Amino acid sequence: MKIYVGSLNPSKLTAVSEAFPEETVVEMDVDSKVSSQPFSDEETLEGAIFRARECAMASKADLGIGLEGGVMEIDDDLYLCNWGALVDKYENIYTAAGARIPLPEEVHVQMNKGLELGEVMEKYTQKNNVRKQEGAVGIFTNGQMNRDKMFQHIVTLLKGQWEYDQL
Repeated sequence: MKIYVGSLNPSKLTAVSEAFPEETVVEMDVDSKVSSQPFSDEETLEGAIFRARECAMASKADLGIGLEGGVMEIDDDLYLCNWGALVDKYENIYTAAGARIPLPEEVHVQMNKGLELGEVMEKYTQKNNVRKQEGAVGIFTNGQMNRDKMFQHIVTLLKGQWEYDQL
């Protein structure tokens, strides 16, 4: 089976490869058609679905997977959020969300100025490419969770739903 992933981000590709170890995973550069920094659950989910649909439409794809990270507000707090979508060749759509953790106030303030979380995290941690490594989730969980594991959890939920429908 050939699975196309709508991203070139190593964390997302690793997540799909680990959830589907026997399958061929192909990266595909796909625009999410949402803002570069999704700022709600709805927008983050929309980006994941769009990426998955674009991948599923690729000529040799059996499955398309889209994974999208974003943030969302509850009351006055900003939370990390992430969504995934799996679209099969019959255009069935499966969706799942992952972990949510509150972000520090100083991150919230910077993001309200229009910066993307990745940019803020690089300044906050004085590290490069945080979004392609442990991510904000890795920083703020002291390494107990990272982007690979967070997205793998979502992909496992997607895979399970899709497999259930195959029965």
